[in-house]
Order: sequence, then structure tokens, then C-alpha cells
Amino acid sequence: MISAGDFRNGVTFEMDGQVMQIIEFQHVKPGKGAAFVRTKMKNVITGAVVETSFNPSAKFENAFVERRGMEYSYADGNLYYFMNTETYELEPIDKSELSDGFRFVKENMICTVSSYKGKVFAVEPPNFVELEVTHTDPGFAGNTATNVTKPAELETGAEVKVPLFINPGDRIKIDTRTGEYLERAKG
Repeated sequence: MISAGDFRNGVTFEMDGQVMQIIEFQHVKPGKGAAFVRTKMKNVITGAVVETSFNPSAKFENAFVERRGMEYSYADGNLYYFMNTETYELEPIDKSELSDGFRFVKENMICTVSSYKGKVFAVEPPNFVELEVTHTDPGFAGNTATNVTKPAELETGAEVKVPLFINPGDRIKIDTRTGEYLERAKG
């Protein structure tokens, strides 16, 4: 059990059947009246952010959110299989639990799998990945205006906007959180 008076940033607890994580907190002691704890918290499963005040003596059940690195193996229909790197067991995860950034993940990449009481609620790809461009139109000489982009298809099937100098076969670095091209991969 944890009391609201013990809240700190990053603490996870269970409230009304939901798993909440403290983003910000402030202990308030007004001149008149009782002290309270003002919090900004996020539902770790849905991502909704809520601001609430609590009595410092209010008690909540601790919630342990397990985050572990798992290697993406393969997909079969709506099920995506991830290998536990410690036990080498495959775990199927439904497509609905995957983030939008998962379109940049290819086989054998390590992803962070988050679960609560054994139920997976989120799969986060690495923040940055290097992928090969499989198809894009050629850039034209003289087209040197700044920030001019063209669509490019990557080896995972995802499509991103890239600068005109990128050609098929080039390896590029992508930010999976935003889906944006960052730079040409080195080496």
C-alpha cells in the first residue's frame, strides 16, 4: 500500500481498477483547512492524463508495471510473436497492442513490452532504427530547394518522406516516435 503523502514522480498505483502513474505532484498546506496532495497522473494503459487532489492519508494499492525487452520474431495474421530473451519462449501479442511506430520494426529487433498482472498493454519499438530504402523516385539535378522531400518505401513496408538525395539501397535512420527521417545511416 502507498499513501498519497508518499507520492513521487513515476510511482504507479491502482485506483478504481485502473493503473495510474504520477507525472507531477505537489504537497499543498493552505493557511486554513487541511493539507492535500495535488497530482497530475496518467493512466498507463489508455494514456489519458488526469489532474486530481487527494487527502495525504488516502491509501492505494501499489501497481507493478513490468517492462522487459523482447525480440520480435514473426507475425502470423493478427498475432505478433515476441521471444523472451531470458527464457527463449515465444509470446503471442495481438496487433491491437502495437503502437503506430511498430511499422518500422523488422524481425530480430528488441522492443519494450509493458504488462500489468501478466496482461500486455503496450509494445514500444526502439526510439531510433536504421532501415534500407527499397523504393523511391530518383531526385532531379537542380532541385536543391530546402526541405523538399519525396516518399520512400522502407524494407518493412512503411513509407516516409525523405530528402531528394536519398536513393534505393541507402540506409537511413528513422525516429519511430514521430515517423520522421533523421539522417543517412553511417557505414
